Amino acid sequence: MEKSEFEARVEPQQLTGESRFRFECRPARSCFTQCCRGIQIVLTPYDVIRLKNRLDLPSDQFLAIYTDIELLEKTDLHVPVLKMLDDEAKSCPFVREDGCLVYEDRPASCRYYPVGLGTLRAKEAEASEQFYFMVKEPHCKGFEVEREWTVDQWRADQGLEDYDRANRPWTEFMVRKRSFPSNIRITKEAKRMYFMACYDLDRFLKFVKESSFLSLYNLPPDFLEKIEKDEAARLDVACMWLEGVLYQRGPFQVDEEKARERLADRGKETKETPEKE
Repeated sequence: MEKSEFEARVEPQQLTGESRFRFECRPARSCFTQCCRGIQIVLTPYDVIRLKNRLDLPSDQFLAIYTDIELLEKTDLHVPVLKMLDDEAKSCPFVREDGCLVYEDRPASCRYYPVGLGTLRAKEAEASEQFYFMVKEPHCKGFEVEREWTVDQWRADQGLEDYDRANRPWTEFMVRKRSFPSNIRITKEAKRMYFMACYDLDRFLKFVKESSFLSLYNLPPDFLEKIEKDEAARLDVACMWLEGVLYQRGPFQVDEEKARERLADRGKETKETPEKE
């Protein structure tokens, strides 16, 4: 077969939540699971949360086993991409002939298919705007049906509300970074902080507990308990913290008085530490 037979076609039309389309995916169709092969699935932070919990793995082990880390050029930041099997079809590691092994916790892009999600942000706007588009692959027979949906109905049916809500702060962060001029780069240390905060949330929790994080910000009494129990809340906090560290925006800007106290304490500790002979 020629390569063109496999290439997806993105329809050049922005869709809204009220836009209508016909689609249905069923195991009886000859194309069933073909969309799970020969693809690139960029994982969102909430995808990682759902998948690593499904597999009962800490975030660093999930990332090491199931992902490749690739550069998203428009942002100059790295993202995890689901590692495909080394078979002829380059299959998703979770797909079988009868369907998906992690269907209840499948990534957002799998849930959206055949709808695509895009994000735009006007130059002076505070927040971005989402839009949708249709992806049509030559092998897909799902459009040859009478079943009709609006995009919003499809999103509800596929359980996307939780995913979109949890990923929203990360999406805003990435859109803002994408709007930076290409000659403005962030440091390697800042990139490491970004990846930890967005994708390695187990390590981010350890960082919060073991660093000066809790002493530098004015935080509610139940802050630590909440982010320990609720990983979506932890992701929200992590993204807001990144906004403060990298963009000096949002609630997680350093409390200057606490920072001065911390520096003073460090100075005392230095003076009290005897010099080695």
